Amino acid sequence: MRLDKYLAETSVGRRKEVRILIKDKKIRVNGEIELLPAAEIDEENDIIEYLNHQIKYTRKVYYMFHKPAGCVTARKDLKHTTVLDYFQDVDNNCLFPVGRLDKDTEGLLFITNDGEFNHHLMHPKKHVNKTYFFWAFGELSIEKIQQLEDGIELDSGDFITKKAKLEILRTGLFKELKVEMKENLNDKIKKNRDIQPVISGYLTISEGCKHQVKRMLKAVGCYVIYLRRISIGNVALDDSLKKGDYRELTYEEIELLMPKKNKEDK
Repeated sequence: MRLDKYLAETSVGRRKEVRILIKDKKIRVNGEIELLPAAEIDEENDIIEYLNHQIKYTRKVYYMFHKPAGCVTARKDLKHTTVLDYFQDVDNNCLFPVGRLDKDTEGLLFITNDGEFNHHLMHPKKHVNKTYFFWAFGELSIEKIQQLEDGIELDSGDFITKKAKLEILRTGLFKELKVEMKENLNDKIKKNRDIQPVISGYLTISEGCKHQVKRMLKAVGCYVIYLRRISIGNVALDDSLKKGDYRELTYEEIELLMPKKNKEDK
């Protein structure tokens, strides 16, 4: 592995920053000052030091997780099952979830040990699209759809959402669609809802305000009863992943999510 890549992946600094450290004679390889950022090192056997402290290598990992309802997006929780409780087969001491999903929300969640990856996807200035599938009680007129897509003021009164995209899939009465909704329903939905209108669709947003999708739909008179995130950026939830399962992201998926990072790594 290149020395500058090794230092960047061990969080000493970004690639440009560690190249400066190398040129400033602050990096030693096996006791000797190394001045070449492109110097090839053995990450498992060579001793790399920065300011006389040994830098140990931890491989950056990126997982796609199909979050089930009922677990919280946290590393640890005294009362509830966490998303990382599902990662018993890997060393999860340094892993953390990228962003969050509500306890009752299912779907795509990335798990990683790379802070730069998290920053790139979750920082508000990055405007990374996130698409959600929903079922909700209520109806959406053309005017309400336009409100959601143009940006809408949430219940707090101090936040107006950015432009969004809404695609309606199904509309009708609960009694007509409840068979179709069966796998998504929970015990909180009472039987006397039969004549209540329901709607399903996809909502794409580029922010991550707390409970944002639920609050956006609530602002136009709809009550979300099921929510699943199906994509982040250009990466969609793998249909073969069952709830609670995970797999590593492919190189191509990482490239779609962080193209600049992978170009630097080449």
